[in-house]
Amino acid sequence: DFLANYRCIVPDHFNYARDVIDAYAADEPGRRALVWCDDHGRERIFSFGDLSRLSNQAANAFRALGIGRGDKVLLLLKRRYEYWISVLALCKLGAVAIPATHLLTAKDVVYRCNAADVKAIIAVAYPEVYPHVEQAVPECATLEHLICVDGTLPGWLSFDKLMEAQPQELSFPIENDNSDAMLIYFTSGTTGMPKMVLHDYTYPLGHLPTGVYWHALDETDLHITVADTGWAKCSWGKIYGQWLAGAALFVYDMDKFVPSKLLEKLAQYHVTSLCAPPTIYRFIIKEDLSAYDLSALKKGCTAGEPLNPSVFDDFYRATGVKLREGFGQSESGVICGTWRGLPERVGSIGIPNPQYDVVLLAPDGTPCEIGEEGEIVIRCKKDEPHPLGLLREYYRDPLRTDSAFFDGAYHTGDIAWQDEDGYFWFVGRSDDIIKSSGYRIGPFEVESALLTHPAVVECAITGVPHPDRGQVVKATVVLSRGYSPSDELVKELQNHVKRTTAPYKYPRIVEFVDELPKTFSGKIRRKHIRDTDSQGKT
Repeated sequence: DFLANYRCIVPDHFNYARDVIDAYAADEPGRRALVWCDDHGRERIFSFGDLSRLSNQAANAFRALGIGRGDKVLLLLKRRYEYWISVLALCKLGAVAIPATHLLTAKDVVYRCNAADVKAIIAVAYPEVYPHVEQAVPECATLEHLICVDGTLPGWLSFDKLMEAQPQELSFPIENDNSDAMLIYFTSGTTGMPKMVLHDYTYPLGHLPTGVYWHALDETDLHITVADTGWAKCSWGKIYGQWLAGAALFVYDMDKFVPSKLLEKLAQYHVTSLCAPPTIYRFIIKEDLSAYDLSALKKGCTAGEPLNPSVFDDFYRATGVKLREGFGQSESGVICGTWRGLPERVGSIGIPNPQYDVVLLAPDGTPCEIGEEGEIVIRCKKDEPHPLGLLREYYRDPLRTDSAFFDGAYHTGDIAWQDEDGYFWFVGRSDDIIKSSGYRIGPFEVESALLTHPAVVECAITGVPHPDRGQVVKATVVLSRGYSPSDELVKELQNHVKRTTAPYKYPRIVEFVDELPKTFSGKIRRKHIRDTDSQGKT
């Protein structure tokens, strides 16, 4: 029924903070909304009534500083609970939130502030964060205010003191149009500076399928998505669709990812639903899961990269939870997913979201046949509303916008194929595909083969230029405890791939490393490996 009939009726002047959070607060003010904890024994539990009042106070405080409709505010808040208060407050103001990772350098801050005309920065008062902001300030032409969280800093406004001076009722009416900018994500591409992905005020409704039909949440759930607030996966999994589904959010503000500590929190708080990238699950299953009471955990999802079958199997054997995959981008909601009630096909990213008209196109622009690889695109019909959850534009970059939206469709740049039952199978980014001796090799299929060997905890497959073959397959491997690099192990891994998948896909080059380069969100940076190899630094 969902796949055949789903549609969302969008109200005029929709405002998520008012129409969802304040509405919950009016009906059930004491209902649990957010459970927050960190590595230092601190804990805060917020009801919807709390979030409504606190976001009112924050909105009043920001307005008193001159922040209003259309103004841009950069958020460097890690997983602090003030992120949720601030995002809701900016939504009530009609302002634009720009979430960002706390790992930005001063150069990164300068670029973002000037590219988007940022008016204020709200950041954690941590030594790994605020010095970079302070170094950037002299070069940020439009920046007027620095606001710090979880501490005090000279020359900065205190978030808590700003809040204390304001009433808990809004001092102004909420006014916005659906087409107003609500959220901007800076997201890196394969070339050039980060793109500014602009989402409008209907964006939260694009995540109804995320929370209700992919995460499969309801009012009984306590859900965690393991993501920093600076990543778009936070919007996917930690604020919009989950509260629309009626669930409560669990936020573990970890200093760094330690599998055992995450498992302790899942057990301690009786978390029922977990969403994390495959990288997280790969480390989790290396732990002794029988040492943790995960009996409350009933639901699991993953995105960011395709899930390796061995990881699915190991996690299912240990927890009884079958992981459901999803696929999308910072530019969109969930494009494909293993939806609630849909049988899992391990390694498949699922079936297209019915809120999008998704097709696979061959290089000549024609629809692909069953089993044929093609680019995932979303058709955008002129006589229909803009697809919910899909970016409006790359802000201030019409050329880049036109390069993504053409021939009546949004082009993702991701390659997949579709089976006879409608399931999509991810192959890779168009620039990740390896072309060797006439063969097209997707990195995921080789990585999945390697990960079934007990010596491999993580790996990345890339192509290396070759004078005769065009490219050859290279494996960059992180070894499990108890294994050491050797020529014998290289040969063993190569033979293992030959036995596990088509022999022509085996890695002719194997490099052992202590860790793989990753994005802030945990995705493996294959491009970084390719660039390093091209510079002769292997």
